[in-house]
Amino acid sequence: MDILQVENVSKSYSSHLALDNVSVNVPEGKVYGLLGPNGAGKTTLIRIINHITAPDSGQVLFNGHRLTQADVEHIGYLPEERGLYKKMKVGEQAVFFARLKGLPKQDAVRELRRWFEKFDILSWWDKKVEELSKGMAQKVQFIITVLHRPQLLIFDEPFSGFDPINAALLKEEILKLKDEGVTVIFSTHNMSSVEEICDNITLINKSRNILSGNVEEIRRQYFGNRYDLTFTGDPRVLMERLQPIASEFAILDPDAQGRPRINFHLNGDSTLREAISIANESVMLAGINESIASMNDIFIRAVNDDSRINP
Repeated sequence: MDILQVENVSKSYSSHLALDNVSVNVPEGKVYGLLGPNGAGKTTLIRIINHITAPDSGQVLFNGHRLTQADVEHIGYLPEERGLYKKMKVGEQAVFFARLKGLPKQDAVRELRRWFEKFDILSWWDKKVEELSKGMAQKVQFIITVLHRPQLLIFDEPFSGFDPINAALLKEEILKLKDEGVTVIFSTHNMSSVEEICDNITLINKSRNILSGNVEEIRRQYFGNRYDLTFTGDPRVLMERLQPIASEFAILDPDAQGRPRINFHLNGDSTLREAISIANESVMLAGINESIASMNDIFIRAVNDDSRINP
């Protein structure tokens, strides 16, 4: 079941078309990546989902009905442009926001202290916000966003400013929330994070949805028919022998045993069996694996291809 359906949404600001007939279906209980270059329209879409602004055309459905202001109570949103009241104490401010989301004070304090301890910031409870580092402030804002257990969480560049240790902590918590049935949308430029935690993605470029689907399926299909060969022998000889059936050769770093590796695209109707036969006649073959494209490669290729088609 899709918890969120964006249907043919368009939005313009003055003479700028921010979204052009965009449709997105977000499955319940999944982590959904919203990707795209700066200015592509991601933030506008997020603002529409949060009922901050309205589309010029199209509609957004939440749990099968048209999104209303009341539904926003079930959505947690952490924007890229974050803000806390600098002169307030950290704990006092966290309780304030928790109360705004309907939590009784006693419950809010208990849950907040549990989260603060988990994120190793409990000692900062009585300090002023202005004393926090950027990373600590982001931890506080993440906690405030998830505290009321919304059905849908939306994070805009959640890993920005985090060191690798704290970024890993945040990823771990996002996956735990998913395991508890929460749906997560996050907008990011961090492609490694997409590979690590996303189930599905949508790539927006120049205000349009140019790619959507399951991450693993996209990675396998987008650069289809590519393989890595590990062997003992001369890479140049092997590539020359493979040329009648393969192309787009690349020499990869050696494996852990120092054996050469190459990557290639299998052409047309040529078969993997043919490639293996040629390799066995040319070198001592050690292994062959399907080459799965990285999300970074897919992002760059999809955006460049779309820009050539729609300059």
